[in-house]
Amino acid sequence: MRFLTAGESHGPQLTAIIEGVPSGFDISIDKINQALRDRQKGYGRGKRMNIEKDQVRILSGVRFGKTTGSPITLTIENKDYKNWENIMSVEKMDLEQFEEVKSKMITRPRPGHADLNGGIKYNHHDLRNVLERSSARETAIRVAVGALVKQLLTPFGITFISHVINIGGIRALSYEEIDNLSIDDITNRIELSEVRCIDLEISKSMKQEIDKAKKSGDTLGGIVEVVVLGLPIGLGSHVHWDRKLDGKLGQAILSIQAFKGVEIGIGFESANLPGSMVHDEIIWDDEYGFRRSTNRAGGLEGGMTTGEAIIVKGVMKPIPTLYKPLKSVDIDCKESFDAAIERSDTCAVPAASVVAEHAVAWEIADSFFNKFSGDSLFEVTNQYQNYIKQVRDF
Repeated sequence: MRFLTAGESHGPQLTAIIEGVPSGFDISIDKINQALRDRQKGYGRGKRMNIEKDQVRILSGVRFGKTTGSPITLTIENKDYKNWENIMSVEKMDLEQFEEVKSKMITRPRPGHADLNGGIKYNHHDLRNVLERSSARETAIRVAVGALVKQLLTPFGITFISHVINIGGIRALSYEEIDNLSIDDITNRIELSEVRCIDLEISKSMKQEIDKAKKSGDTLGGIVEVVVLGLPIGLGSHVHWDRKLDGKLGQAILSIQAFKGVEIGIGFESANLPGSMVHDEIIWDDEYGFRRSTNRAGGLEGGMTTGEAIIVKGVMKPIPTLYKPLKSVDIDCKESFDAAIERSDTCAVPAASVVAEHAVAWEIADSFFNKFSGDSLFEVTNQYQNYIKQVRDF
């Protein structure tokens, strides 16, 4: 499978085209829209979340609630476009329009953004041409894509959890550290928390930290964790570097705006431990077959799934748009200025956990359908069932 997205932050819409989805899978628009709502929620979000009420439209590839096998087109309208229609017009400008656009031109690159690098690379002297596409608004359509492909994995018992384990240094337990909670309990707690944290008491401390940052005109980053349950052994590959699933997951996480680090399993902690405390012993389970006694590898070895839960963490830096702006240099006059301020969040880590979940979902789905290929749900199911029998009989 593959997909392509298009659209700008203040353009008319965001668009994605997904190719390679087999026919016969049930698709719920409501489930995609719920994921979009989750992305817009979260303590510390900015004022644009009051403007946009994201909803997806499916323009092709789904008929009567089922995939047809043809390319799927998704769109999300940018409701704020009505206020930017002249500024974002695709037509050549007249004199009156030029004056309006000129007032909105950005020549002061913001530290921590793509503004300066993108302006130099593409020879743009109005940096709005860069920030419109590099904006995290683009993640809305990627969440829609991920929410659709998650539904393709539902018939095979594959589920996803995303939550926040750190905001501004306030730390919560990771999935592996939680005892005596069912998946339903974990999911319910995440939904009850405005910061998508499993520990509701720590959620309060995180909110207080966000309030402090907002009051001082600053921003906060954090760490999110994505867990994938129900995967069979053997997704991904050890044969070629670009088919290694851990490598693909790492790229997916780091492709999210403002993400600067990724960790699988115990990750960086393994640098401080001897091998005997890093690797997972192999055991035999009469019901499930080969299992691991621990899951320090985070469900991946040699670029392939082990059958244990995949556990991926991503580090999000504080959003670089500050209300006490950092210094920058005007690209035209080369004088020092306070960096331009675009509408921004104090903390977007809770929303970023939703984005990370759906970025991971795409890579899981892509590897799944590479392994169990077919033009229809019927073909894919037959391949999957035969393989599961093969694994248990191995």
